[in-house]
Amino acid sequence: MTQTSLLGMSLAELEGLCADEGMPRYTAKQMCDWLYAKHVDSIDAMTNLSLKARNRLKEIAVIGRHYPVNCQVSCDGTKKYLFQKSDDPSQYIESVFIPDGDRGTLCVSCQAGCKMGCRFCVTGQQGFHGNLSVTDILNQIFSIPEAPQLTNIVFMGMGEPMDNLDNVLRSTEVLTSPWGLGWSPHRITVSTVGIIPGLKRFLDESQCHVAVSLHNPFAKEREDIMPMQKAYPIADVVALLRQYDWSGQRRISFEYIMFRGLNDDTRHAAELVRLLKGLYCRVNLIRFHSSPDTPFKTSLPKDMERFRDYLNAHGVICTIRASRGEDIMAACGLLAGKNQ
Repeated sequence: MTQTSLLGMSLAELEGLCADEGMPRYTAKQMCDWLYAKHVDSIDAMTNLSLKARNRLKEIAVIGRHYPVNCQVSCDGTKKYLFQKSDDPSQYIESVFIPDGDRGTLCVSCQAGCKMGCRFCVTGQQGFHGNLSVTDILNQIFSIPEAPQLTNIVFMGMGEPMDNLDNVLRSTEVLTSPWGLGWSPHRITVSTVGIIPGLKRFLDESQCHVAVSLHNPFAKEREDIMPMQKAYPIADVVALLRQYDWSGQRRISFEYIMFRGLNDDTRHAAELVRLLKGLYCRVNLIRFHSSPDTPFKTSLPKDMERFRDYLNAHGVICTIRASRGEDIMAACGLLAGKNQ
């Protein structure tokens, strides 16, 4: 008999389980407290449940927690954790903990591999090996030693969140609900290459921040490095985003990896200004992190600074994002999900 994983279940789902098993309804709230506030990894640890209830739960359910099989530590303090996919232990996924003063950010994965095929991304070159369950997504957050230090979550690891949207939304529900972690949704950022149907649904159902992987404002040039441009043009993505209010606490940002001689000149900066004009947003410039078998090169620092200054001078807020964890292949676009 397949056992249910409790990690990732909502209060309503746990209440349904309790009703099915003849347990008091309040037992569901107790389980939420053990799962999401106390981070238990065994049903036996739920000591305020009756012994009968715990024994029955052990017959039909598991917590769903499993610890990382490896951890690499960067010279800058960044840590990359390797997890096995729970339903296929031959597949691995990675998440990255980034300490920064009093902030602790975890970059989580939502898929093993990725379907998007972006030519510059190591993850995309691995192919697609399956969606992560809500349990596997949350396990990355709850099963690292730094879990109590986390202040922010970014869905910027392996995979395309809008391609596994149901489980991403269920994960953010756990993170933001009073019966879960109770976080503000503005502590969570979800990235996308711009899959419009999923993005629209996400914008309607969530208040989390959104980050769009842009990387080139010209349609044909973007399609050359990001095949999904053909199905979901960046101009249509921006048109969708203009339908929403970004003047409040929810933010929209655009991620822009800088490739030497490909997207880092004034022509691209001017087109980016034209594309984003009037949209309240931020552009994050990211240094390209070289990897084997890619023809791309990193933009020179002076070119990145000139690009940033041009955008800021023309009314588009722009910053250069600090690179973290490159020495352990933990930086943007380098997650491969390989057991070293």
